[in-house]
Amino acid sequence: MGPGYTRRAALAALLVLASTVGAQAQAPQGDPLPSWNDGAAKKSITDFVARVTTPGATDFVPPNERIATFDNDGTLWTEQPNYFQAIFAFDRVKALAPQHPEWKSEQPFKAVLDHDMKAFAASGEKGVLAVLMATHAGMTTDEFRKVVLDWLAAARHPRFHRPYTDLVYQPMIELLSYLRGNAFKTFIVSGGGVEFMRPWVEKIYGIPPEQVVGSSGVVKFETGADGTPALMKLPQMEFVDDGPGKPVGINRFIGRRPIFAFGNSDGDLQMLQWTMAGAGARFAGLVHHTDAAREYAYDRNSAVGKLDKALDEATAKGWTVVDMKNDWKVIYPFELK
Repeated sequence: MGPGYTRRAALAALLVLASTVGAQAQAPQGDPLPSWNDGAAKKSITDFVARVTTPGATDFVPPNERIATFDNDGTLWTEQPNYFQAIFAFDRVKALAPQHPEWKSEQPFKAVLDHDMKAFAASGEKGVLAVLMATHAGMTTDEFRKVVLDWLAAARHPRFHRPYTDLVYQPMIELLSYLRGNAFKTFIVSGGGVEFMRPWVEKIYGIPPEQVVGSSGVVKFETGADGTPALMKLPQMEFVDDGPGKPVGINRFIGRRPIFAFGNSDGDLQMLQWTMAGAGARFAGLVHHTDAAREYAYDRNSAVGKLDKALDEATAKGWTVVDMKNDWKVIYPFELK
């Protein structure tokens, strides 16, 4: 996305390690969160889990009600210099360009091919929707799954020169494991496309595809000429799971209000507000990107992952704000090797 794009607009338009990483992330006995520095953020998490899982305690929550929701971009993996699904879409435009010679002179595709993000931004929502339609529709869900997995296998992050799935946060992998070890059910609730996330999140995060809530396009059941049934992805938005859409998506697809929610941007604010509005013990957390040396530092003025109103509300209401630079010993699993 170009400058000036909000997180919600970008993700709405673009629908935008693994059991192995999980194995690396298993906490040693005695410390469930070894990649977290001791401090207020870590203590707030472990204290909350103890409160809601201790039988007979005032705040005890039955296991079937222990729902934890996590944003993905910027909360579970890196989202700079652009949302990874946006980068995927731009790469798809380049890959498909030989089949569309008209794109050399047709906006917004010309802007993408020329790496002109200012011109792309000027194309507005209509432009990014055009990129979405060209790169995410017109194929079956199985075909799209393969496209996503092939891209993840080949693409490399421009700064770290690693697969994008290497850029998951080791402390959050530990947190997911810790919560599941205490009978929480962990969900992703993201503005990113559900069909983009589901092919890989179980391997990376240990979260099965049925526990992923995301933005979605319309799919249609069709029967091919050979009689094989398939779901065809159509060029039409169905649901935007960002901002106020997140509580709606949780209600629609999960059916229980979370007692624990983590995000990193203003696009997560309504999910956190709705979580905290429930009865009983509640936890709301934000990842604050403060480490330019090991990852990135950004908040109020960022076109990607803007954290402004949510940070103010978290400060005013005493929600947990994780200072990445000071609260995390390591950022990525590969730092442990």
